[in-house]
Amino acid sequence: MSEKNREAKRSARERLQQERETHRTREKRRRALIVSAAVVGVLGLAAVIGLIAANTGTDKTSVAAGPVAAPSGANGKDELAIPVGATDAPSTLTVWEDFRCPACAQFENGFRDTIHRLEKAGQLKVEYHLATIIDGNMGGSGSLRAANAAACAQDAGHFSAYHDVLYQNQPPEADDAFAKESHLLELAGKVDGLESAPGFRECVDGGHHDEWVKKSAEAFQKGSFSGTPTILLNGESVFPKKGTENTPDNLKKWVTEANKGKKPGTATPSVPPGATPQA
Repeated sequence: MSEKNREAKRSARERLQQERETHRTREKRRRALIVSAAVVGVLGLAAVIGLIAANTGTDKTSVAAGPVAAPSGANGKDELAIPVGATDAPSTLTVWEDFRCPACAQFENGFRDTIHRLEKAGQLKVEYHLATIIDGNMGGSGSLRAANAAACAQDAGHFSAYHDVLYQNQPPEADDAFAKESHLLELAGKVDGLESAPGFRECVDGGHHDEWVKKSAEAFQKGSFSGTPTILLNGESVFPKKGTENTPDNLKKWVTEANKGKKPGTATPSVPPGATPQA
């Protein structure tokens, strides 16, 4: 083979090698660009998801807090208690509860008849304090909305009956059905005279007592209670502190012992003009 032919083959091999190297370089660049684009896309998606998640927990439509409007007849410190029963009854049951709380419903549905009998006999008055811990734990606003509606029922003179209806119709804890004013108004139809009571619907729809409920919930948080329900008889914790001893029969026994030698109460709580006394 002549020198000229050997030189031509060598040049061809070199050109082929150079072309292969150029191709590899271009392929590396292309892959790098694809990877970079993918990374940017993932980061961009993560940023969008993060923004959505952040905005999900932010209420941009919230309005400034209004005045604290206590329901009619509320008493106690800062007017945060709703009283039921004779105001001069010798014993007082203090109840801290949340309308979305399953344990509260168990207590109310189990002790209701006994408590009402003691109230009607003038042996016991109950002071209800409303909390909203389930809204904080589970999300939603059903605790707040139901508590506001109950306070509106107090204005109309029907707190006790509506309070009982709410617990008798409590949705599952994770179901925020009480957040719907329409549902709360529907349940009000189960209480004679409440749904049509002057101002009741407007009070529920307008959240008239929202700030009062929030103030009550804040008082619960500051009270260092273990949870809801928290029940005190004449200032002594009986639920959940007394555990298995806490039965309707024992509550009646404890009230009877506390009231020994004392006259039953006869003075009924005042009601707003136009409202009917609570049964």
